[in-house]
Order: sequence, then C-alpha cells, then structure tokens
Amino acid sequence: MRLAIATLASFVLAALAATQSERTAAPTAKEALPVDVGTFNIRYANSGDGANAWSERKPLVYDMLKDGDFWGLQEALPEQVAELRSALPAYGMLVRSRERDETKGEACPILYRTARWEIDPSDQGTFWLSETPAVPGSKSWDSSLPRIATFARFREKATGRGLYVFNVHLDHQGSQARLEGAELVAARIAARAQKNEPVVLVGDFNCGPSSPPIRAILDDKAITLVDAWRAANPQAPERGSFNGWADACNGERIDFVFVSNGVRVESASIDDRKPGGRWPSDHAAVRTRLSLPR
Repeated sequence: MRLAIATLASFVLAALAATQSERTAAPTAKEALPVDVGTFNIRYANSGDGANAWSERKPLVYDMLKDGDFWGLQEALPEQVAELRSALPAYGMLVRSRERDETKGEACPILYRTARWEIDPSDQGTFWLSETPAVPGSKSWDSSLPRIATFARFREKATGRGLYVFNVHLDHQGSQARLEGAELVAARIAARAQKNEPVVLVGDFNCGPSSPPIRAILDDKAITLVDAWRAANPQAPERGSFNGWADACNGERIDFVFVSNGVRVESASIDDRKPGGRWPSDHAAVRTRLSLPR
C-alpha cells in the first residue's frame, strides 16, 4: 500500500511539473515577435553596366543580405539566383521567373532564414499581374513586360505562428498596369487563407508615396496596410530610393515595405551606403525591424 501511495504521489508530482513546464513555455507563442524584413532591387546582370556590372557588385549585395529574417528581391536573373543560393546558405528561397519559360527572365525571390522559418507548402506561389494571373508570362493593360508577385505563408518553427510575405515588382512604364497590378495584389492579400495572420508586402513599385497605386494599397480597408518607413519616420522629409548610378538617391521613394496595421514598426531605413564608393545596386535597400502583435 505504501509503495502504491508513493508511486501515485510521484505520478502527481510529475504531472504537476509537466503542467508547470507547459505554462512556462506557452507564453513564448504569445509574446511580441521581432522580425527583420527588407526589400532590395538588386539590378539584373546587365553586361552594359560597365563598372557597375554584376560581377563587380555582387560581393556588396551578398554583404547587404547577410542579416535579416526575410528579403524580397527584384530583377534577379537565373544566374544571379544560383549565385545567391550559393553565397547565402542560411537562407531558403522561393522563386519563379516572370517568363513563360521559368528558366529565363527576372524573378522576385523571397529569401527566408531557414533556421527560424518554414514555408507553408499549401499556401505559396507566384501570380502574374495581368487579367489572367495564373497564366505564366501573361501581361495586360499597358504593361511593357510580364510582371509578377511571389508570396508565401511562413511559420515560425519555434512557435508555429504565421506570417504572410508578398513581394512585387510593378511595371516601370505603364501607369494603368501599375494601378491594376497594385489592386490585384491587394485583392490577393485580402483573400489569403489565414486572414487573422499579419502580412508584409515588399517590392519595387516604380511610383512614389502619393501615386494612385500606393494610395490604392494604403486606402484599401480590406487589408489595412501601413507604410513602414513613414510609420517609423513620421516627421522626416521624403527620400529617394533609386540612384540610377548617380551620386545619390534622388527623386521619389519607389521601394516600399508595407505591414498590417497593428504590427509595430520599430525602425525603418533606406540603406544608401556606398561601400568603397560603389553602389551595390541602382536601388537602395529598405530595411525594417517589425514587432508582430501577440
């Protein structure tokens, strides 16, 4: 009898200890979640760029991308994608080119840190900014080229919490295509499977903060996104993010990170450093530190 009572007491104590352990561990999934997200148009490998050719710039690009949870890249050609995979082993990559032949043309890859994040395989892909979004290589309106958005739902491995990342490159010539493309992306965000989970939308939008495509995104009540750079720098004068190989980034800010309203923006910056006097790309990267809500 004494042995049975002792065994029962041990079982109860073990159960209480396990329950206490669960109570101690569980709040990690409910705490604010810091996430570093950036967007960077890396400039396609153009043999006509001379001193700014990809072969000269790529070490600077690799260095730019070595930190962060997520990066949305634009203008990445297949050979650049292959080199990025090799140079940045800490990242996984979701990528599909914009052309019908997926072995050719530019892509909008999403880089994600695999030690922390995993893709939900049932909720990811690429769609075309056209009237036929599921048709590879398609374009519509006044678009000069096929344009795409790549997206995925990511899960944090330690907690299971989800986050959507959308990466887009709007057309550089067609104003209607930019607006229609922005509205299509907003509609896809609104239709995501896990509507309670936050969203980050990054990309090269080829238009400024007051333009109709940007207003279409920010004014869409179904997705309620905010401009992370402006949220972190509410009193700052506007700054450009495109340098075109000139001395400085002039003109409008055309590279953006948008986040769900309710996500706290801890910091956001336009990284216009020129290591050794050389631009890493003809765009500056935009970096953000976000804190996802509980």
